[in-house]
Amino acid sequence: MSNHCVPVRATTGKSIISAMTSSRLSVPLLTLATIFTIAGCSNSQESAADTSSDTTETKATKDDVLRIGTEGAYAPFNYTNADGTLGGFDVEIANAICADMQVTCEIMAQDWDGIIPGLKAGKYDAIVAAMSVTPERAEQVSFTDPYFSNTLVFLAKKDSSFDPSNQSDIDAHSIAAQRSTISSQWFEDKYPNSDMKLYDTLSNAFLDLGSNRVDAMISDKLPAIEWLSSPAGSKYALKGEEIDINDNFAIAVRPGDPLQAKINQSLANIKANGTYDKINQQYFAISESAMQTSDVDAPEQPVTETAGQ
Repeated sequence: MSNHCVPVRATTGKSIISAMTSSRLSVPLLTLATIFTIAGCSNSQESAADTSSDTTETKATKDDVLRIGTEGAYAPFNYTNADGTLGGFDVEIANAICADMQVTCEIMAQDWDGIIPGLKAGKYDAIVAAMSVTPERAEQVSFTDPYFSNTLVFLAKKDSSFDPSNQSDIDAHSIAAQRSTISSQWFEDKYPNSDMKLYDTLSNAFLDLGSNRVDAMISDKLPAIEWLSSPAGSKYALKGEEIDINDNFAIAVRPGDPLQAKINQSLANIKANGTYDKINQQYFAISESAMQTSDVDAPEQPVTETAGQ
């Protein structure tokens, strides 16, 4: 846009001048009006220049920042620390990608049910939140290459006879899961008539399991291992075999965003230079005691905390 005065401003000044010439103070006011008109033109130019400068600065700042959305309630992938900061495997991976891209990470928490709408609304540029790649989600977002492969597991009390391979056991027990996750979707599809209890966060599902308000739970394997390694989960164990449903976690961006290719390149770089393996080892060096499922008559064993906790 030009910084010169436009004809509208001249027309407005003319109307003011015409009105003032009929008064007894027409001459001095005419001079004053002329000064104001010139000053207004000058101020308009300066304002436009300031706006242009602000726009340039904003764009430059945006180019140097990658805004990441995560849940902050899905340990060990993402969680909120006591001081309000975010941590976890997803957060470390996001920071490593930002470092490789030479941009600043701005990582913010978002409730799971609103995490894709938040991306589509421009609240952040990418989602790094243990998000499984599904056909339904792929209709709304574009996914990068996978950065983690996941399996599902069942949990129940160590002294429970619950056997998830037995259909009658599934039907006879209440099963907890987090709403809108791959684990809850898989379970609902396979056992549509079961007594399933859905929770907004995984931590709330674990809380009800530990409080005996549900009999068992289905979860991604690593968050389950994380909970079993805590005091609250010490009387519980994995039940049955791991369930491989070809579940891969990837980073989500808006469809058509060139950021997808940039993240893929940085993801490949941190895998090649050993950064990814270092982060993976920090969070997923799981103790054998936490991995073991327990037989009904087996004595309880002390639980060793996982690395990174």
